[in-house]
Amino acid sequence: MEEYNNSKLRYKRTLRKKRRRRVFFTVIMFFLILTISAFSVMAYKSISALDSTYQEISRGDKSKLRDEKVEITNDPFSILILGVEDYSDKNDKGRSDTLMVATLDPKDQSMKLVSIPRDTLVSIPEYGEDKINHSYAYGGKELVIETVEDYLDLPIDYYVTVNFDGFKEIIDEVGGVDVNVPFDFSDINNKREEFHFYEGMQKLNGEEALVYARMRKQDPRGDFGRNERQRQIVTGLLDKVLSPNTFLKVDDIANVVGDNIQTNMKVKEGLGLLQKFSGFSTSSIQQIEFTGEDQYYDNVYYFKPSEESLNEITSELQSHLDYSKNETN
Repeated sequence: MEEYNNSKLRYKRTLRKKRRRRVFFTVIMFFLILTISAFSVMAYKSISALDSTYQEISRGDKSKLRDEKVEITNDPFSILILGVEDYSDKNDKGRSDTLMVATLDPKDQSMKLVSIPRDTLVSIPEYGEDKINHSYAYGGKELVIETVEDYLDLPIDYYVTVNFDGFKEIIDEVGGVDVNVPFDFSDINNKREEFHFYEGMQKLNGEEALVYARMRKQDPRGDFGRNERQRQIVTGLLDKVLSPNTFLKVDDIANVVGDNIQTNMKVKEGLGLLQKFSGFSTSSIQQIEFTGEDQYYDNVYYFKPSEESLNEITSELQSHLDYSKNETN
């Protein structure tokens, strides 16, 4: 009898353990389903928010220098990055305060990044010689693209424009960016608020990053130092965007991006690119810089790259894109 009771007790204990396991696994599965559902909703909302960033340009989906459209998950391609100072006057389109060209090769996950100084003397189609940042005021992003393509003899496959408010909000959403400040300096924003920067590593919020990126007069290297700091911000932002922690903020980031960024890259292309560059590290970005001389015409300052520098950079970018100047001939 005692053996029967012990056996019955063991059976009840086993049954309770099995029930606890079922309850435990049911709870786990419930939370997994909730998590997957939440991320699915988040992804859907994010994609919906990002849809508003897409803005096609009149030339269509390929550069005039291409025989056919590139496939960004397989082919090397280029992106024109424009930081736009958007003025309140409806008759003034503003200025492209930041102008960079990035070339990317998905096969080896490599990237080259070059800044074009905003005072660079170039030939703007239908407007003649002028500062390159004036091309945006004359004809918006489409004229900037045409100007850069002519100047570098390089196809611009995609463009991205971001206004300054969006720049600040995106950096705040990812939790700030880390930069290596080259020297101590202070500067103000458009509200006359003062900001201080100290040599060495420093984390910057959106407002600080904008002041840091725009300062020029105190930099001994002038526009070149400014361009280098802007590239620091871009690479620092890429580090944060590629961080796994950013996935939890994807919905908020997507809303900010949707409100402040324009691009001719479709969401599905961007998602494919992100997957292709999943192991990308900003340490593999090669930063390139023009060399040249300062010139004055009618007491107006211009920067003129040397022919040697222009030819070297053009050749390097063409090679990275695996692009031949005779491609469309």
